[in-house]
Amino acid sequence: MDAAMVTAIAALIGGPVAGLAAMYGTRGANRAQREGTALTGYNSLTDQLQEERKELRAELAQARLELATERAEVTRLKLLVQQLGGDA
Repeated sequence: MDAAMVTAIAALIGGPVAGLAAMYGTRGANRAQREGTALTGYNSLTDQLQEERKELRAELAQARLELATERAEVTRLKLLVQQLGGDA
């Protein structure tokens, strides 16, 4: 076997092997990209949920403050009614 024959055989074997390696590498890259996209989406969703939770906690605190204010006003008005001789 001369050098030209060895080179031709190497080229015939190397081409499909290189193609398979490229295909396998692309599959791995695609999987990594999908996983990266999933993680990015998960992180984005988590951030949105945490922001909504923070807003809801603020709304709840405000509602509790308003409720306490209303209860204090009701108590004040009941006391005023009693002082004026009415039934509370």
